[in-house]
Amino acid sequence: MDFDIVGTDAIREGSATDAYFERTETTLRYAEKDPHVVAEVTADQFPDGDYELLAGVKDAAALLEGHDVDVDAIPEGRLFDGGPVMRIEGNYLDFARFETSLLGFLSHASGVATAALDVRRAAPESTVLSFGARHVHPSIAAMVERSALVAGLDGFSHVAAGEVLGREASGTMPHALLICFGRGNQEEAWRAFDEAVDEDVPRVALCDTYSDETDEVLRAVDTLGDDLDSVRLDTTSSRRGDFRHIVREVQWTLAAYDHDDVDVFVSGGLGPSDLRHLRDVADGFGVGGYVSNADPVDFALDIVEIDGEPAAKRGKLTGVKEVYRTQDGGHHVGLSRADPPADAEPLLEPLIRDGELLTEEFDIDAAAARAANDADLCGYGAESRLDG
Repeated sequence: MDFDIVGTDAIREGSATDAYFERTETTLRYAEKDPHVVAEVTADQFPDGDYELLAGVKDAAALLEGHDVDVDAIPEGRLFDGGPVMRIEGNYLDFARFETSLLGFLSHASGVATAALDVRRAAPESTVLSFGARHVHPSIAAMVERSALVAGLDGFSHVAAGEVLGREASGTMPHALLICFGRGNQEEAWRAFDEAVDEDVPRVALCDTYSDETDEVLRAVDTLGDDLDSVRLDTTSSRRGDFRHIVREVQWTLAAYDHDDVDVFVSGGLGPSDLRHLRDVADGFGVGGYVSNADPVDFALDIVEIDGEPAAKRGKLTGVKEVYRTQDGGHHVGLSRADPPADAEPLLEPLIRDGELLTEEFDIDAAAARAANDADLCGYGAESRLDG
């Protein structure tokens, strides 16, 4: 039995599309019409101060490469707030059937990256890992983890995604491992883990399976001694009470027994408000659903010029546009023929010309650096967004 997955071939050939694009092609070919157009991918028409982080450009470029179009795009990892994030110019039939996949690539990845930036900014000095692959279809796990890295998270948990991205997945042990050894046998589980896994895997003991967190933490320290790097608290919400107090008590207990070199890592249903609340008492976080379950950005692709004349449907801004970052961190949208704001940086850059990709470089670390710089410049902070 096969999985319900649309394959790479279907995406590349354009059958991963909405039916009305196929019927549009049929109609235009029948009418012998194939106008030269400029189309723009846009979420909001005007800036409203609610920045989002662009991701998915690598896959969008791979989709449009080899087709007779010119493409300009905001580089991956930059913040945007209204106006186009991508512009496509060419005969309409050369790219019409790719709209569905193109928007999917940009919309979903940008939503995940924006949520990841929320948690990154909520605990900027902490280690933050993406633990949410279990909440999404496995076919998109690499997209989720890549988008999290673009936002600046420090790592992720999904093994196959790591193989796609050329990165090592992070993670140590689940409650299931402790349970397999039986109640009261946590020491046996921790010891077996220490003896079994590669030396380069951090020794992080999960310490909340059966008994009080401080009790299990001390038992883990006694069992693994100096080999223990960290303890992880993944206490279910129904047993947490005041989670901040629990984390502080664990830190206090470690210090009281001269083990304050052992870090405390926290996971389990966390969002930005939790990270802000715990960032001064926990050393690191695993964040799952807040990142992986993020709503996609509601991008649309609209024709804004046809055969050199402004053209747009009702409710959309007509004409070819440029977007700029001003020196004060503002976002400006203007007609391409208009003068730009003084000392402003244009955000759209050439990506494809006559079907040829102008760069093979879609470096995740470079995108993360852009995200960090833009977030600082634009004053982006998790406090300005709703927590999930």
